[in-house]
Amino acid sequence: MSRRPLKEAPWFPNAVVACIAVVLYVFLTEFDVVWKAVSTFVGFFSPVIIGCVIAYIVNPLAKFFKRKLFFKIRKESRRDFFANFLAFICIVAFLVFAMAVLVPQLVESVQVFSRNLNGYIASLMSMLDNIGIPALKNQLKSLIGSSETILSSVSDYISNNAESIVRTSAVAGKSVVSWLIAFILSIYIMAEKRRLKAGIIRLMRALFAKERYNDVCIFLRKCDGILNRYIIYNLIDSFAVGIANAIFMAIAGMEYVGLVSFVIGITNVIPTFGPIIGAVIGALVLLMVKPTSALVFLIFALILQTVDGYVLKPRLFGNSLGVSGLWILIGIVVGGNMFGVLGILLAIPAVAIIDFIYGNYLLPKLEKHRK
Repeated sequence: MSRRPLKEAPWFPNAVVACIAVVLYVFLTEFDVVWKAVSTFVGFFSPVIIGCVIAYIVNPLAKFFKRKLFFKIRKESRRDFFANFLAFICIVAFLVFAMAVLVPQLVESVQVFSRNLNGYIASLMSMLDNIGIPALKNQLKSLIGSSETILSSVSDYISNNAESIVRTSAVAGKSVVSWLIAFILSIYIMAEKRRLKAGIIRLMRALFAKERYNDVCIFLRKCDGILNRYIIYNLIDSFAVGIANAIFMAIAGMEYVGLVSFVIGITNVIPTFGPIIGAVIGALVLLMVKPTSALVFLIFALILQTVDGYVLKPRLFGNSLGVSGLWILIGIVVGGNMFGVLGILLAIPAVAIIDFIYGNYLLPKLEKHRK
């Protein structure tokens, strides 16, 4: 008795459609449950996933060093070793430099704030006197009190919530350990990338026919190019925003230019909400030193992030990734509503990949089917 392939069975297409419909229905109606289950499952592998992400981000830098600095070394494995080593040294040096420069400035700003707290309170009360709202002044005076009262309240809060603080510290310590493990894993992944790539190629050749294998390779290369360009242009954009912020703060005579501009540049990597977080952190740092500087900084940050978010970033990513600025903005909004910060961070490359799939696979098939 001859056996036909499963795909040629008359009921197979309907069965596939029915299975997809059931999965989609469960996903949409029980989204919270599905997302929680997926998050829990992914959490078990979070150090491995983070390690792969770190290796993927470091890989372009290692390729650059291999191509520009170590091209004279004949043996491929040695070129890879020196390029990977230098790339990770650069990453570690950057992190150490950032901590060495920024942490002392942050500690100093807190110390200045605690020393000048009574002066800030007196200035606030004087401003309320000039405004002429005694009821508001009395209410704020009873609420704020003096610096000793505020410090006493902070001490009482720490004493009453010691267990919660210890629990939060334990979670933070666990996260630090996970990131350290992920970083070590990324070093091993980079060292074994040639072998890993060969294994993946062998698996794909076993899974797909030759024509389908070529299509999958083209698709993966396109996705890799999109992600690489996104990372590079995102870093360029964040660097430009940090430099612009530093120039303004230096011209305005503000303090902690390096600390605040670094925070602005780092948080700018996250589209839409990242700049808001950076502006709030920067304003709080300046508030500890000079409240008027914090207000001026917030106004400038609002203008800078508006220009960057709605003019520079859509044009930069739209031109480099081949996607219109409108679709990028829509992707950021939808991704943020569905998946939070992760959705915002991955919205731009996701939109670019979806646009590539639509233009190169889905649309041609629809046009061919219509003919």
